[in-house]
Amino acid sequence: MSEIALSSSAAARVAAIAERQAKPAILRLSVDGGGCAGFQYRFGLADEVAQDDVTAVADGVTLVVDPVSLDLVRGSTVDFVESLGGASFQVTNPNAQSGCGCGTSFSI
Repeated sequence: MSEIALSSSAAARVAAIAERQAKPAILRLSVDGGGCAGFQYRFGLADEVAQDDVTAVADGVTLVVDPVSLDLVRGSTVDFVESLGGASFQVTNPNAQSGCGCGTSFSI
């Protein structure tokens, strides 16, 4: 099992955003304390891959995760989902014991 994965739909969305912003197609996933369930996911474009980052590549897009956040999201898949409620990046995290209704925070 890979440490972290990026779906094709997430890769396509990151590529489109990066192109519009004239940035490299690198998505950083990090985990912060807080949110309604204890931890929350943070997404942002990165300018480069840090030396200690763990990476996953899909369709020419790189997902990067720092070692501390990786402990909380190891084995996860980052997806991009569009629904009536809106469009967002979502993390399918096998380590999360519970989450919140909005899907942006979790507990372990």
